[in-house]
Amino acid sequence: MKLKPMADNILLKQHEAAETTVSGIILATTTKEKPAIYEVVSVGPGTKDVQMLIKAGDKVVVSKHVGTDITLDKVDYKFVRQDDVLALVTE
Repeated sequence: MKLKPMADNILLKQHEAAETTVSGIILATTTKEKPAIYEVVSVGPGTKDVQMLIKAGDKVVVSKHVGTDITLDKVDYKFVRQDDVLALVTE
């Protein structure tokens, strides 16, 4: 099943957290905090008032408590509006 965002909505997938700390300590899955970095899966077409600046494949930072969380085919996704994106992650 595929999801296609409408208007200025963006479909995000959780970016995987590191399994170890910088000092080499292995983290248990229950102690890991989900990062606020997400990968953009797909983007809506925008509206007449909102031009979409984010594209599929981008990595973005969003606040923990925004958007709508859904699970599809055992994968967790989040829908947010473009206004909810705090930053674009660049290498």
